[in-house]
Amino acid sequence: MRLRLCSPLIGVALALTACGERSAAPPPAPQAVGERWRMKIETVPDFKPVAATVTTRDMADARARIGGTLARLTVREGDVVHKGQLIGLVSDERIGFQTGAYEAQLQAAQAENLRAQSDLARTQDLFEHGVYARARLDQALATAHAAQSGVKAARAQRAASAETGAEGAILAPADGRVLHADVPAGSVVSPGMSIATLTAGPPVVRIEVPEAQADGLKVGQTVGVSSEDLGGSLAGASISQVYPAVTAGQVVVDLSAPGLNTDLIGRRVRASLQIGQRSALMVPARFIVSRFGVDYARVLASDGSASDTPVQLAPAQVAGEFEVLSGLQPGDTLVRPGP
Repeated sequence: MRLRLCSPLIGVALALTACGERSAAPPPAPQAVGERWRMKIETVPDFKPVAATVTTRDMADARARIGGTLARLTVREGDVVHKGQLIGLVSDERIGFQTGAYEAQLQAAQAENLRAQSDLARTQDLFEHGVYARARLDQALATAHAAQSGVKAARAQRAASAETGAEGAILAPADGRVLHADVPAGSVVSPGMSIATLTAGPPVVRIEVPEAQADGLKVGQTVGVSSEDLGGSLAGASISQVYPAVTAGQVVVDLSAPGLNTDLIGRRVRASLQIGQRSALMVPARFIVSRFGVDYARVLASDGSASDTPVQLAPAQVAGEFEVLSGLQPGDTLVRPGP
């Protein structure tokens, strides 16, 4: 009798257990929808970061041509000057005194020449009337010619002295901007002393490359330069000249770029020089989403679902792409995140 009562109860318990197991089964995973991208290894250019400097192709020095005292300096750092513009004046009192002495000698030579010409005219008249002999006339002619030559010599000496005084003017050797003008007015200067340094020639971005990596550089090769350092005004750069000399193991290379200006000569910028090729894992930027400063990629699972995976990225040379440093592997399938 006791066994008959327990049998229905056991059957009911087993039926309830089976129903509970069927209700606890997980629902099927939602299928990911959207554009897909399969990760693979790609060959990309290998760039080496190098320091670069904004400068000009040449530098021009405005130098003093004579020694003396710098009477005035008409430019300051940053001023724009044109070729032949007066930027300073060197004065030397001795040149003025010397020019005055040559002027006095010229006047004396002119007076002597006037006297010799008068003597020649008188001797010529007396010779024609038979008073003087031919020898006396020849002597007067020689004296007159010597007096004329003396006038020419004195005039040339005075002109040379005046020109020496005019060489005290310091002129700009080229069009450009003044970089250094640190010699104050009143200073004593010597011939050949630099008074101001100017930019000359077109603006360039100058880099120094180790000699082992300079063999493959060619004129016209594209070099990446960070436009952020230049206020976004620089779109690209290319090699314009490779200097055929090695200094301390470095080769100097000039880059030309559109939109480059010379407002800040000597400014340091970042450049990337291609030295070869390497393998990298690349991903289009449209498959990356950022939340709270962390980058995520939506990875497709084997059951068709997708989950966000944090990744570490690096900027790529190609616009619209990133290089994956960690978080993804070759063969992973990404799903483009929805809006």
